[in-house]
Amino acid sequence: MNQEKIQSFLRELPRMRDELPFSPEVLKQLFVQTSGGSLASLEDVGETLSKDQGLTTRILSLANSAYYGLQAEVQSVPRAAAVLGMGEIRNIVLALGVSELTDKYDMPEDFDLDEYWKHQFFVAMIAKELSRMTAFGNPDNLFTVGLLHDIGKLITAVRRPEDWQAIHDLAESEEMFDVEAEDQYWGLDHAVIGALVLKSWDLPADLVEPVNWHHSPALAPEHSNESAVVSLANCVAHAVEDPEGPYMVKVEQLCPEVEIDMGEVMEAAEELFESDDIEQFIKILS
Repeated sequence: MNQEKIQSFLRELPRMRDELPFSPEVLKQLFVQTSGGSLASLEDVGETLSKDQGLTTRILSLANSAYYGLQAEVQSVPRAAAVLGMGEIRNIVLALGVSELTDKYDMPEDFDLDEYWKHQFFVAMIAKELSRMTAFGNPDNLFTVGLLHDIGKLITAVRRPEDWQAIHDLAESEEMFDVEAEDQYWGLDHAVIGALVLKSWDLPADLVEPVNWHHSPALAPEHSNESAVVSLANCVAHAVEDPEGPYMVKVEQLCPEVEIDMGEVMEAAEELFESDDIEQFIKILS
């Protein structure tokens, strides 16, 4: 195991707080205002985001894109929040922040950014649907967790491209799951890396913890139901994307843990996969 490498990497992660394309304080305040039970108004959210004019411009650009299909153009963030919902504005801000992190770095040759976002968004959609089907967690929160669940892979690729490539090659050559290759390579998986970065961004525990434990939900000290939903959503997404791959066995194992019928889950996921939503989401980030 590459202990010296991983320790050096871990020491870097909190400093990624300064690499967001907007102030971390803005992000923290936004999450407080858009969380369940918040009394913040649409105008309050608009005021928070207007502190960064560039962010406001990008939000309005995305809100008016074909992906959302609004009947009339929205010209202010409060109006966009009213039409799309507080949770959707939050997800737009996060997706923008994570996407723009990659503009500063050369990605490894084998890292397909479009495929990365397709999988993130697909897992997000499945997690939201599973939350509705099981009454586990908050559907909007679980969509956000799905959108972020593999951010540790992305962070590794941009900050440690040679290590990401070595892990990728190991997983392929030994026919291992990525998380197994990561553990063998340096004793830590991408879920922990992602959670450390999200925590440094001051994101709340109900988002950070399911990211942290999405490969081992049974070990989660809190938010175990949400972790299990995201774990299942991730495996279902992989199973739909690669029907001949090894993930169907994991789906069979996880479905009883969240008390849901496997056939029902796979049918719902296949319908989501065949929709145009995934491709349209990729376009708004490109």
